[in-house]
Amino acid sequence: MTLIIFLIVLSLLVLVHEAGHFAAARAFGVKVYEFALGFPPRAFGWYKDPVSGKFRFVWGKGKETMKNTIAGDEPDEQYPSTLYAVHWLPLGGFVRIKGENGERANEPDSFGAQKAWKRLVILCAGVVMNIIFAALVLSVGFMTGLPTDITGMAESELLRVSDKKVLVTQVQPNSPAQKAGIKMGESIVGVNDVPSKTADQAREMIGMDTDGSVALSVRDSAGEVREIIVVPEVLVNSDSIPRVGVVLSDIGIVQYPFFTSLWKGFVAAIFGLINIFVSLWILIVGLVTGAGASFDVAGPVGIAGIVGDSARMGFAYLLNVTAMISLSLAAMNILPIPALDGGRALFVLVEMVTRKKVSMRFEQMAHTAGFVLLMILIVVVTWKDIVKLF
Repeated sequence: MTLIIFLIVLSLLVLVHEAGHFAAARAFGVKVYEFALGFPPRAFGWYKDPVSGKFRFVWGKGKETMKNTIAGDEPDEQYPSTLYAVHWLPLGGFVRIKGENGERANEPDSFGAQKAWKRLVILCAGVVMNIIFAALVLSVGFMTGLPTDITGMAESELLRVSDKKVLVTQVQPNSPAQKAGIKMGESIVGVNDVPSKTADQAREMIGMDTDGSVALSVRDSAGEVREIIVVPEVLVNSDSIPRVGVVLSDIGIVQYPFFTSLWKGFVAAIFGLINIFVSLWILIVGLVTGAGASFDVAGPVGIAGIVGDSARMGFAYLLNVTAMISLSLAAMNILPIPALDGGRALFVLVEMVTRKKVSMRFEQMAHTAGFVLLMILIVVVTWKDIVKLF
């Protein structure tokens, strides 16, 4: 069930992202060869015959392969209109746009023939759609009830809060908490047999026993409570005070009126995106300086586990995680890394500044190399996720 929910969420987010590229391209009159969910080989597809107006179905992989999908080779115009396809590898999706690497720049319906600002809009449209989608999901969540950090909320707002809990929002790698098996998303219901009503109270109780062990009552996503003995330690890159290595937050299901939910959703999306960029910066600085990752990075397997845990906690938590994954996709895709939207946009920005197009061959090679490196990174992170399962 976890895998099915994960694939549904991933497919929806990819569909939203690629729909942004598709809509922007068509708005500027650029031809789109294929709108695909998943990666080759192709399972099936369909297109609308411009002459008869009827839909034609296509079965089998056709001429497209994973190799020319990665390399971005210009395909033959096999179909008279856009092919909407489903491929066998459900790990993403793509929109194949005519002249997306600068080919056929002399044809008006080619991506390469468009002005630089139009190409920039097309490239960034997927990221924008992911942000808008996350904001709408959060808005719907606030209407029905969404898990939210309620620290510092006004008393009038707290009247709309239910299911309050002290949630573990981060577990430091190699900390006593991680070694004891405490996971992000679990809640602390008691410390040394004293019920924990707030995060401040839990932190205070844990801090009172820094010279010995601490008995934590931890509730998992399935609602089961277990007792864990943790011995605080002085952590790496921290002060000299022994700690267990968790970040705790007061979380509750918050519900707002319709119009308040709309702007709250968009504000939450913006702040969520900022937090993701800050986390990425901290991660990059830690890796460059040799300090290591200050938090775990999840791959497809890890994200699938998070999605499954959130689904078991309730629909409100699944909505919240879906929005955060959508924002994470937006943040990752806009990074100036070849093969990603941000990398392609970077080449366009260079062209706008220098007034000279980057060599098509060089750009294509850069994107291919970037894609291969990203795949290697995904494999490494996925392997770490699998190892953690055992």
